[in-house]
Amino acid sequence: MADTSHLSLELDPQNLRAVGRALRAEEDGKELRKELTKNMREALKPGAARAKSSIMSMASTTPHDGPALKTSIARKIRPEVRITGRFPGAKIKAFKTKNLRNFPNAPKRTNRASGWRHPVYGNREVWVQQTGKVRWFDRSFEGEQAHYKRQVQLALADMVNRIASRS
Repeated sequence: MADTSHLSLELDPQNLRAVGRALRAEEDGKELRKELTKNMREALKPGAARAKSSIMSMASTTPHDGPALKTSIARKIRPEVRITGRFPGAKIKAFKTKNLRNFPNAPKRTNRASGWRHPVYGNREVWVQQTGKVRWFDRSFEGEQAHYKRQVQLALADMVNRIASRS
């Protein structure tokens, strides 16, 4: 693990922006910024893997010829890190599934208790209510939020210590 004996840093947008500014001021700031975002993403990868595993364990209702729903959703789950801009931070995100059977909000809809409505295949007149695996995304992080936040903080503190040790 990283040595955080030099500086203690809380994970919030202002601190991330400050680190981003300090990285821009460094001669090799672009490389340091890439390394920081990579380390922060790496800290979140186990959480993304848990979310992918959770959606893949959702029961399939019927076989069909179209693209696989669970696989398409799992492919769109990944850590996202921004250290500059309006909303800096680190999170695990399930992106929209644009080309999935006219169902771009599949990650969100399969996660919620009320599910989603859709027409029956081959009959546009009849609609049905369908539910996925309720709270599959949310439950994959229960009890682990503090761990992932701490891992991201360690990556951030490590970079801050590297910058501070240069001056």
